[in-house]
Amino acid sequence: MRVISGEYGGRPLKAVPGTTTRPTTDKIKESVFHMIGPYFDGGRVLDLYAGSGSLGIEAVSRGMDSAVLVDSNFKAINIIQENVSMTKEPEKFIVYKKKDRQAIVELESKHSVFNLVILDPPYALQEIESIIKSLETSHLINEHSMILCETDKDTILPNSVGLFSVTKEKVYGMTRITVYKGEVL
Repeated sequence: MRVISGEYGGRPLKAVPGTTTRPTTDKIKESVFHMIGPYFDGGRVLDLYAGSGSLGIEAVSRGMDSAVLVDSNFKAINIIQENVSMTKEPEKFIVYKKKDRQAIVELESKHSVFNLVILDPPYALQEIESIIKSLETSHLINEHSMILCETDKDTILPNSVGLFSVTKEKVYGMTRITVYKGEVL
């Protein structure tokens, strides 16, 4: 596993040991970023189920200003911190060991809108629609935000959730990528 492109391109990333996380393969990661970017002109990213932190780190490597990386697994947090250290720019990253809804409550108090939100929860625990609604209610996303969802290929997400509508969807093997964008009024 590695950073595919951008400022940290080619640098190796560690994966979380064991079977509790499912890292996004480099091939899927490259395809995903071509769907949504592939590069950014600043902004903030929230990776709510960060695992190794690979997707959030990739987004910063490709031009996002900063990332909040959240995971509830202790092993994952350790790997995220090691991977963030590899960037040599730890000031661009905030790491939280929290469950998704706890993180949303904490982030709401900081009143920060995210330009990109990455939702790649454990497949058995998917509540993506509910999480998007919570992010919207908490004012962590707005009509200019983009939401990237990674699910198993058989999970079909609704065409719209709140202000957000599906703009792209693609299946890669066992993985479905769904991209939501806000409806700018």
